Amino acid sequence: MSMTHEEHELRKAIIEQCRFMNSSGLNQGTSGNISVRYQGRMLITPSATPYDKMEPEMIASMPLEGDHGSWSGPLKPSTEWRFHLDILRARADVNAVVHAHPTYCTAIAITRREIPAVHYMMAAFGGTTVRCADYATFGTEALSANALKALEGRTACLLANHGMIATGASLDKAMWLAVELETLARQYFNTLLIGQQVVLSDEAIADTAKGFSSYGLQDPPKAEKAKTKNRAKGK
Repeated sequence: MSMTHEEHELRKAIIEQCRFMNSSGLNQGTSGNISVRYQGRMLITPSATPYDKMEPEMIASMPLEGDHGSWSGPLKPSTEWRFHLDILRARADVNAVVHAHPTYCTAIAITRREIPAVHYMMAAFGGTTVRCADYATFGTEALSANALKALEGRTACLLANHGMIATGASLDKAMWLAVELETLARQYFNTLLIGQQVVLSDEAIADTAKGFSSYGLQDPPKAEKAKTKNRAKGK
């Protein structure tokens, strides 16, 4: 497979983040998957392939427009390719999608709860809650539609009886948010055990959101965003 050095490095970064998901406990086995926007296509992890055996050439490539669901590469894409593709198509602000089954996010999703603003880090997710998408079978159009709805105005969501999705303007940002979401879920889980948690007001979260312009992992600068946008258009 012929590819540019830039694409090869991006594929390597996807594999490195997959391995990080498992080593950090964010994911188990091959249940997680990652996608990145690149030059009008989506690069996505292949189905049922151990991360420690994965090579850059194994990453599947799918067109964002045109032949929906077609792919190129030696291995078929993740069974969850549909919501990855639909998110990247619907959200110009998203260049990477991380999906995993972390313990605390998944436990809360099994109860079909959303996560309220029990910590000021909720502001990183675009609102005052992280919603839980309605249940649908994995890999289906229905699950994709449910995820898109739960992600409206948000950077992440839970998937009922399934796991979580985190998105970002870069792969690093999407993974940073995935880790933050599992941390928030663990904190919320423990408040449910203790009882009588205090939820922050909408105003408090709005104030925190203002301060995030200089806090935490930042989105790429405007010049880099423009470059990414041109890549997405194939320029």
